[in-house]
Amino acid sequence: MLDIRLLRDQPDLVKQRLATRGEGLSELVDEVLSIDTQLRTAETERQILQSDRNRLSKEIGMGRKKGEDTSAKEAEVRAIGERIDQIGAEADAWDIKRNDLLMGIPNLPHEACPVGTSADQNPEIRAWGLKPNFDFEPKDHVALGTALGMLDFEAGVKIAGSAFVVYRGKGAKLERALINFLLDLHTVDHGYEEIAPPLLVKAEALVGTGQLPKFADQVYHCGHDDLYLLPTAEVPVTNLHREQILKLEQLPVNYAAYTPCFRREAGSAGLGTRGLIRMHQFDKVELVKITTPEQSMAELETLTGHAERVLQLLGLHYRVIELCTGDIGFGSAKTYDIEVWAPGQNSYLEVSSCSNFGDYQARRMMMRYKDEDGKNKFCHTLNGSGTALARLFVALVESGQQADGSILLPEALRPYFGAERIG
Repeated sequence: MLDIRLLRDQPDLVKQRLATRGEGLSELVDEVLSIDTQLRTAETERQILQSDRNRLSKEIGMGRKKGEDTSAKEAEVRAIGERIDQIGAEADAWDIKRNDLLMGIPNLPHEACPVGTSADQNPEIRAWGLKPNFDFEPKDHVALGTALGMLDFEAGVKIAGSAFVVYRGKGAKLERALINFLLDLHTVDHGYEEIAPPLLVKAEALVGTGQLPKFADQVYHCGHDDLYLLPTAEVPVTNLHREQILKLEQLPVNYAAYTPCFRREAGSAGLGTRGLIRMHQFDKVELVKITTPEQSMAELETLTGHAERVLQLLGLHYRVIELCTGDIGFGSAKTYDIEVWAPGQNSYLEVSSCSNFGDYQARRMMMRYKDEDGKNKFCHTLNGSGTALARLFVALVESGQQADGSILLPEALRPYFGAERIG
């Protein structure tokens, strides 16, 4: 959530930065400021009336001691009290309305963000490794996984519907090996604390990280208990410190969490994509950082490097792109996407999105830290996939395929899988 003081003091700057997102948000900013003015005017009137009531109450007390008739002043005090109550009710309604509108305004893109209107204008920052060369026509993961008994899409449809899959045998083992490999890499080598959070969360947790209310149609809601299946571990893990004041020496906080993730993908044309590319349920290891404003951009580079290390150790060709202002996520100020090459798709697949949210999420969840001067300041939050498993599974299987239909596993993964080859 944006700081209301920023909207008050620099409305033109806010509108200008939001305009780079390509969304018509100027009227929304104006509406917030209009309600804010009414709210502040009401608060000023309430303070004046309270002062008048206090003055009259003292005069009534003095008058009674002198035996004077104070009925007129008493009536005035009652009228003032009624007006104060009326103002309070109006102010409460305006405060809720202002807050609701602020929740609908996305984060300001960082000034260093490339300006653009669509994903076509996302610049490539760097690339690593080479695309694999085959002396045969490479197959996709669906053909490979089905032939090796690793993936059962028909069973997924039978049990849960479209965009679900059952991992079988070596497929289930490979998924488990990848999860353990990722968790060990990030906790042992990169120093993150492992978290195993609940898979169901309250609405306020999703509000805190920005999925609600904007993306309510994308999450699974358990109406009877008013709980939500998490769309990403970012939600419960970042909310660990909701409504807390952290000590400066606690920062940066670094968490890694494996969870299944659940997304409705309402209205998404991508659900027609073959295989594991876009699923309603998928595994992911999420990385979360909580830090100070001064360190957050450096931490974004570190976070992205940690996600890249996964693909380097697995020997998978990838590229890093920076999202332009027209493609960046709702709550993000700056984002790098890591896209791995999948030969069977003949395309790159996003396996990690590493973002710096600034204080946008922290304001929504009242997460602060006490600085060196003892002042409470809002933290900066970051997160990134380290990485998403379904698409990593796709790239790994398709890149490691051999002419005989078997899959050669990267050396770093073999201790976790217990073999160098599948098939």
